[in-house]
Amino acid sequence: MQRRDFVIFGAACGLLSATAVAAPVAGTALSLPMAINKSGRLRMLSQRSAKAWLLLVQGVLPERGRSILHQSLASFEQILGELKSLQPGDEIRGLAQALEQEWRACRPLLVDIRSDAKAIWTHNEAVLAAAQKLTVAYEKVSGTASGQLINLSGRQRMLSQRMAKAYLFRQMGVNAAEASSMLDASMKEFAKAHETLKAASQNTAQIKAELALVEQQWFFFQNALQLTSAADRVKAASDVGTTSERILEQMDLVVGLYERL
Repeated sequence: MQRRDFVIFGAACGLLSATAVAAPVAGTALSLPMAINKSGRLRMLSQRSAKAWLLLVQGVLPERGRSILHQSLASFEQILGELKSLQPGDEIRGLAQALEQEWRACRPLLVDIRSDAKAIWTHNEAVLAAAQKLTVAYEKVSGTASGQLINLSGRQRMLSQRMAKAYLFRQMGVNAAEASSMLDASMKEFAKAHETLKAASQNTAQIKAELALVEQQWFFFQNALQLTSAADRVKAASDVGTTSERILEQMDLVVGLYERL
């Protein structure tokens, strides 16, 4: 990445940090359902930022990939700050600090396309693990069925990006065997969790309708993930990048509806 790209990147992040995620209304306390959603969003953003980095490195959807990366990094930073307003107990406070520490190690790698891909893999997985622990801790404090649904649907949001990340790592030939296993496990987990969400007694008519749309997007996403032809690797990666964004958008609507329960 040339110096000019770094300058543009920095300016874009400065702008996006103020706009990428809506800030809480002044005087409005962060609720536990909101905290579960936001910490769960950090899981997703960890995977989405790695996906975007891989798109850029492979020269796939360069403008879109750059936009996704900038937005993901800025959103991650903002949510870290927001969660500091609701850290009930030493456990959550410690987990939040551990997550921030892992993120500080990973973020510099993501802003440079010259970074070592295996280092990205290692640090990105550490960020995800830390965000998962924090989200589960918030759900535990909540102790409600709706909290469980926010966590589960939020994890689906993350898996949409994790599958794309695994696909792109495999296509790049980096940790290919591990990436194949990650992709297979994530696809199975997503399918199983979707059935669990569909069966939830708390589902409203709107949630059922949105989950049906997720199922449609899942069909297209699976087709993209099964593209393995070496004839047009760029198109295959482009399809994965595009469909992963579509299912993420739809799944995000579902998480928001569960939060409002």
